[in-house]
Amino acid sequence: MVKAIRIHETGGPEVMKLEEMDLPDPGPGQARVKHTAIGLNYIDTYHRSGLYPIALPSGLGLEAAGVVEAVGEGVTNVTVGDRVAYGSGPLGAYSEAQNCFAAGLIKLPEGVKEDEAAALMMKGLTVRYLFKETYKVKAGETILFHAAAGGCGLVACQWAKELGVTMIGTVGSEEKAELARAHGCAHVINYSTENVPERVADITNGAKVPVVYDGVGKDTFEMSLDCLAPRGLLASFGNASGPVTGVDLSMLQNKGSLYVTRPTMLHYMMTPDQVAEATADLFDVVARGAVKVDINQRYALADAAQAHIDIQGRKTTGATIIEP
Repeated sequence: MVKAIRIHETGGPEVMKLEEMDLPDPGPGQARVKHTAIGLNYIDTYHRSGLYPIALPSGLGLEAAGVVEAVGEGVTNVTVGDRVAYGSGPLGAYSEAQNCFAAGLIKLPEGVKEDEAAALMMKGLTVRYLFKETYKVKAGETILFHAAAGGCGLVACQWAKELGVTMIGTVGSEEKAELARAHGCAHVINYSTENVPERVADITNGAKVPVVYDGVGKDTFEMSLDCLAPRGLLASFGNASGPVTGVDLSMLQNKGSLYVTRPTMLHYMMTPDQVAEATADLFDVVARGAVKVDINQRYALADAAQAHIDIQGRKTTGATIIEP
């Protein structure tokens, strides 16, 4: 028996229940991972609320790190005792242990702690595909990244600096502005007191930016478009304020023949080679100290609902982990 957070209906954080459940032996191609740290990501709230439909009842969470306890038939890439992490499921990371697809487990190199990996896998790999594939940033460019003091944002601040990119970040308070600056964000805009498109134009001498990375969604969509140079790209990779709906495509023409994409990590890590390349990139910048993870909040497994309340209330900064 293991303890796990389960939901039997979608809704607010109150639908999350800590339950005991049977965990069978791992089947063919599976490995059982005993979790030591679990990552909290905004997508977890989408699964809980029903914004992203899932089959019920269900566990929650896509990201964790721990130690392999048992392996099923045919598994050769990991062995019992290996330290591993995963960042793309299966659902059920909010638990003491779970059976995972062994092919999706990443062995942790020396120097990368398990709590760091649990806090960084999804966020770090998200920033990696955004910067290196969705729009390949180049040294000397200026970019805009919303929610610069959040989990992905603080990784982006550091990785942009490492790549020689000038990052403009948006935040909602002066405290968060200081945090973003401390992590390498070159320019910080407080959207609660400043006009973001006007400040972007000032910073870039009217040129605006070639790309905006937007994990906020509804509240920032048109603002993001107004920050783009002609033929610029908006990478709308999240819905923290709600989904973007009802878009009139002529808006893209009128604002400068703009492009919009709605990327997700799944389509950038579809093969073992893609996974290996992406994780190697991430572990390289972590091992060199170019990207460090700030775990600013820790919650017990039984308090996972409070973690959801806090992340949706924008009360968190940096990374958050749940400890089983």
